[in-house]
Amino acid sequence: MKEKIAELESRREKALLCGGETAIDKRHAKGLLTARERIDILVDAGTFRETDMFVHKDGDDAPGDGVVCGVAKIGGKDVCVFAQDFTVLGGSLGLRHARKITKIQDLAAKMRCPIIGINDSGGARIQDGVDSLCGYGEIFYRNTLLSGLVPQISVVMGPCAGGAAYSPALTDFVFMVDGISKMFLTGPTVVETVMGETISQEDLGGARVHAEKAGTAHFFAKNEKDCLAQVRRLLDYLPQSADVKPETKKSVDSPKNISIESILPSDGKEPYDVRGIVKCLADEDSFFEVHELFAPNIVCGFIRMDGATVGVVANQPNYLAGALDADAADKASRFIRFCDAFNIPLLTLMDVPGCLPGVEGEHSGAVRHGAKLFYAYAEATIPMVTVVLRKAYGGGYVSLGSRHIGADYVFCLPTAEIAVMGPESAVSVLYHKEIKAIVENGGDVEAFKKEKAEEYRREYANPYEAGAKGYIDDVVKPQDVRGRVIDAFASLSGKTVDRPNKKHGLTPA
Repeated sequence: MKEKIAELESRREKALLCGGETAIDKRHAKGLLTARERIDILVDAGTFRETDMFVHKDGDDAPGDGVVCGVAKIGGKDVCVFAQDFTVLGGSLGLRHARKITKIQDLAAKMRCPIIGINDSGGARIQDGVDSLCGYGEIFYRNTLLSGLVPQISVVMGPCAGGAAYSPALTDFVFMVDGISKMFLTGPTVVETVMGETISQEDLGGARVHAEKAGTAHFFAKNEKDCLAQVRRLLDYLPQSADVKPETKKSVDSPKNISIESILPSDGKEPYDVRGIVKCLADEDSFFEVHELFAPNIVCGFIRMDGATVGVVANQPNYLAGALDADAADKASRFIRFCDAFNIPLLTLMDVPGCLPGVEGEHSGAVRHGAKLFYAYAEATIPMVTVVLRKAYGGGYVSLGSRHIGADYVFCLPTAEIAVMGPESAVSVLYHKEIKAIVENGGDVEAFKKEKAEEYRREYANPYEAGAKGYIDDVVKPQDVRGRVIDAFASLSGKTVDRPNKKHGLTPA
């Protein structure tokens, strides 16, 4: 027995050394952490229990076959986790490597807990041939089956190239680290060979590119420890699975030194940062933004209200006046569907002048992408509360959590303007003959437009017109909004919705 125990300890020690001390030293020299170091920082101290430690490739000195898997706790909650180990065969994916990952994916489904994958891999193991492609396919298949069942989080902390990039894209949230993360389907060499374009790995698929332009990365971190801290914070807002609701924390009231009135300009054309409004409504220091750098004309994120997790979608007047475009619609609709899948109530803060006009927007599929927003709201069965802050024009009003598309409560500030279009645009359409005559006679066109715009605003573009038709529930003073929203969500805690019995709907492409 002593001999067997000694052999066990020897094998365990070898596995814990990953690719060996030399390989580990090389990573540390580059300022990079190992797979196990990343897991230790991510999870609660002393909770990680490794599985399949002794798996290795036949005939190779490859401890763990290039991936570390196991179960742990984060914030006291169960999680499943895997971390690709670049010190062993460059973290490349062979069949046994893949089977370790699919095994932990299956365990996450059984445990009904989140799964976190730390990606750092040279890609498919070429010498394994089609077996490595089989492995990727089995991982993608499980990514799809787990979607909407348990939260799936991908942390890209190194290369993630070729087919490997599809697994993070199939998960719920992707984290990337500045200067370290690289994700692309074809690398710079192939791009130069095939397309004749010269580009660096960073400019092709670095963290900032995916966070700002491609929209693949939901979170951007300055270093590895910052990234792992963000993952821990995100999990604090999420439930273990779709079977349960998120945990309610001790309520911390919003700061009293900030008010909605102090943020919202009196001039309806002036921009402002809607994040300030979000923070006024949220429990103190609870706002955690998602996709912060992508499609900044709309803001998405998690807050707590009276201790409970709430998802927020808000137009951002500081960018493109908060108008909707294809990227904003994609960003918001995906976030809404995540909230719906995991029982997270949704608060919409509306200040939308409409959809961004222009040839480029139309040709980029503004209608096709915009339809996703309608679909996401209409499909959702979670409690939904909407607050109209200022502008609510045209299709933008309908698509962003209006009563007509499924909101349970709609409140307006006294400053709200709900109409087919803005007063200035409406005047140009309604009084085009009069305006033409004034121009021909040398009259004061601007004074006429201003007068008619104010008249339109008083008679049509005001919350009381919509209230008279039952389209809004109340016009609320700014200082009362937080309390009304909290009460509304409390009243909806037992909400049930009957839907047609069908296999599934078809989201707009």
